[in-house]
Amino acid sequence: MPPSQHKSKASKALKGAFKKSKGAPAKKKAKVAKEDPTEEDDGRFSDRDVEESEEEEEEVLSSEDEEEDDIEANANTTNTTNNTDDSENSDSDSSDRPTETDLALQLGVDPDLILPSPTSTGSYINKQRCLTISTRGVTSRHRHLLEDLRTLIPHMKKDSKLDEKQNISKAVNEIAEVKSCNSAVFLECRKRQDVYLWAGLTPNGPSVKFHLTNIHTMDELKLTGNCLKGSRPLLSFDGSFGLDGEEHYKCIKEILTEVFGTPRGHPKSKPFCDRVMSFYVADNKIWVRNYQIIEQEATNAKEARQKKLEMGLDTSLVEIGPRFVLDPIRIFGGSFEGQTLYQNPAFVSPNTVRSNEQKGKGKAYQSRKMQDERGKKRKGEVMGSVKEDPLKNVFR
Repeated sequence: MPPSQHKSKASKALKGAFKKSKGAPAKKKAKVAKEDPTEEDDGRFSDRDVEESEEEEEEVLSSEDEEEDDIEANANTTNTTNNTDDSENSDSDSSDRPTETDLALQLGVDPDLILPSPTSTGSYINKQRCLTISTRGVTSRHRHLLEDLRTLIPHMKKDSKLDEKQNISKAVNEIAEVKSCNSAVFLECRKRQDVYLWAGLTPNGPSVKFHLTNIHTMDELKLTGNCLKGSRPLLSFDGSFGLDGEEHYKCIKEILTEVFGTPRGHPKSKPFCDRVMSFYVADNKIWVRNYQIIEQEATNAKEARQKKLEMGLDTSLVEIGPRFVLDPIRIFGGSFEGQTLYQNPAFVSPNTVRSNEQKGKGKAYQSRKMQDERGKKRKGEVMGSVKEDPLKNVFR
């Protein structure tokens, strides 16, 4: 075999050995592939060449390990610097943020009376459930209203209708216990025209009874407002429910908060707040409205930043529905029963209203009959007062 072929085979073997090494530099390959001109080519692949190739491979691998160690060390140093910077920034933010003690002093409240704010883990801990149920004999309007309420309360539990003859308070408490509910909304319909809404906490109370009037459901109104189904609402209460308001309004506020306030992290709720439930007091009644929160979107980033710096994006409210009015009748100390804590003196039963209307119609009939009798009497008096004609029998 000619020496040129032996030489080509040796160079190919050396090149294949260096290709297996990771990231070997080109200069090293060239150096190994270069032959020593002083050595005589005897036509064989010598042991010296193999030893040199192994030494070169070890050098390349050691250099790669050193480079990897240097990269890891640099990454660790950058991470430590970033962590220190983040900790410094968080410390500065926490130092700038006012504490609960500072807020208490600003409001003039004793700091010892303020409980520390709970830390949120994002898990479903506040497991609240609300039972929504009605009696038999409800009309279609009342049934649609109950469905709307179930839509507004994602954490609701429903059950079949109750019979009016059974003990309502006992039945509702038993169903709430079976369904693991700690609050309940109960619609009671009488004479297929009068509807009463009961709301309270189970099983210990308190509870409140309302007379439900001016009912308008979502399907009936056909308003333009729309929100995400299952979203958590913002509950807005009138100033009458505040610290300066009457005591029974404060109790009603707590009950409505437990009923309509969706707990955070509930499986059937959405982590968004895109609607507002408002409760207003007018004419000693509570007017309930449901609105959608609409934020005006900026056309570009410049406009968004400018509005954010000035006064924020424009926000408007669009009504969704339903509408209804709650006239409080009585507040009980127990769950749908118990001692009366408050009774509304201005409440008039719808039976009394209808009775007065019927009495008004009866009075109109009586006045009409009395007027007819007076007319007949006047006519008799006129006829009796006419004098006889002295010439009446002359020409007979």
